[in-house]
Amino acid sequence: MYLRGVERRMQVNELLWFVFLIMDLSVLLLMFRFFGKFGLYVVITYSIILCNIQVLKIVELFGLTATLGNVLYGSIFLATDILGEVYGKEHARKGVYIGFISLIIMTAYMQMALLFKPAEADFIDPHIRAIFSLMPRIMVASLTAYLVSQLHDVWAFHFWKKKTHDRYLWLRNNLSTLMSQFIDSLIFCAIAFMGLYDFRTWFDILITTYFLKMMVAVLDTPFIYLAKRVARVVENT
Repeated sequence: MYLRGVERRMQVNELLWFVFLIMDLSVLLLMFRFFGKFGLYVVITYSIILCNIQVLKIVELFGLTATLGNVLYGSIFLATDILGEVYGKEHARKGVYIGFISLIIMTAYMQMALLFKPAEADFIDPHIRAIFSLMPRIMVASLTAYLVSQLHDVWAFHFWKKKTHDRYLWLRNNLSTLMSQFIDSLIFCAIAFMGLYDFRTWFDILITTYFLKMMVAVLDTPFIYLAKRVARVVENT
């Protein structure tokens, strides 16, 4: 009975994961359709903030113990690839910097909020503290991994774009994102967890983290083609 319950829970989690993936990437396209590049900047902003909250939740996915946040984080790479494809490298870099600054501001503002003494009637403060209490090592790991991997993604996307002479969009989207996701996972796990676990455990965390990000990178490929179609509509409005 217990094993069946665990298996059922995992199946529900995997279904929810796919539903959330389709929903998130569809919202990204809608934001692009109605607001153009500014909609993508908004997507980057809310995705970087929310994924750093979701990452605190541990779940079972595809037989692995993993954290949430991988879908939202993966959509940032898609957003910067669309910015680079449609508007150029500088607009993609601007999206990266907007996300980086947004994460710093959110972290700083929530640390300020924690300094306020709660009223006697307050019952939320312990929960807010549990979520937003500053963990310097995690914060440094997240910010460093984000900035390095995203800037690499922008560079790699345009490197392969030149090599393929603007053809094979699926190839440059996947080559740039898959390598950048690995760089992100490696930097984050190295800064956040190296020395806290034995090497075998640390390596398992690295691989499972990258596996889910890799799935998002591959599954978002149809959406960048849809974005190319949406771009024609945006340009004509």
